[in-house]
Amino acid sequence: MDYQAILTNDFLRRFRPIGFLPLLTAVCLLVGISPQTDAQSSRPRIVAEKPKPSTAQKPPRQFPKQSKPLTAKDQRRAEQQLKDLGYWTGRIDGSWDEASRNALIAFQKVERLKPNGQLTRATFDHLLAANRPTPLEAGPAHIEVDLARQVLFVVDDAGTVTRVLPVSTGSGKEFYSEGWARDAITHPGRYQVRQKIPGWKKSALGEMYYPVYFMYGTAIHGSKSVPTKPASHGCVRIPMFAAKEFYKATPVGMPVIIFKQTAPATSLPATTVK
Repeated sequence: MDYQAILTNDFLRRFRPIGFLPLLTAVCLLVGISPQTDAQSSRPRIVAEKPKPSTAQKPPRQFPKQSKPLTAKDQRRAEQQLKDLGYWTGRIDGSWDEASRNALIAFQKVERLKPNGQLTRATFDHLLAANRPTPLEAGPAHIEVDLARQVLFVVDDAGTVTRVLPVSTGSGKEFYSEGWARDAITHPGRYQVRQKIPGWKKSALGEMYYPVYFMYGTAIHGSKSVPTKPASHGCVRIPMFAAKEFYKATPVGMPVIIFKQTAPATSLPATTVK
């Protein structure tokens, strides 16, 4: 039997006097239908519209402008400029050889640029606007080794830097030699050239090319390995191509100043060694 129909008919007979709309509402609630008035049923349904994709075009991606590549003429000009500023170069021929690269590394160290020896357009422009380096002290003639920038200056009697070389000094690490533990330090101070040995000199720590000693066991010498950072056992390593000429131009008794200056060099020579 349809009990829901029987109950609905009985409900209608009992509650007919109360009016149609309340009765309809009650019936709808009984059978599980949500009642709606005419106003409610005729009200338009509002549906949120989905955002339309933007039709505006994205601006074109900006790429850095490519600098004009350097020519052989530019390389020759760079070599000449390095030489004019006192950096130790080889032949001025437009060929970017080992001497040119080391001269540029020395320049980059002095100017506190990244010392990679690469002649880019930016480095070339920086080079053309640069000035000759300023020594720590004026004459008489002497050698300066800047531990902070890892460069060597040859200074003449007039106080002019005539040659600049990249160097690698003591790493600061502990090492063992001949049964002794020592620290690889190039000590700051005032020294003088004490002894010079031509050609190769073999030692317990390796070979030195044309060593120029400024204290016992410690020399400025040519090396096949001159990193851009401190890496020696305490000696001052210089590039091989300049070692022999440096040996010849450095007399016994010549002052050698080893210093560490963390601040940029000033235009006026300092009077103390730090």
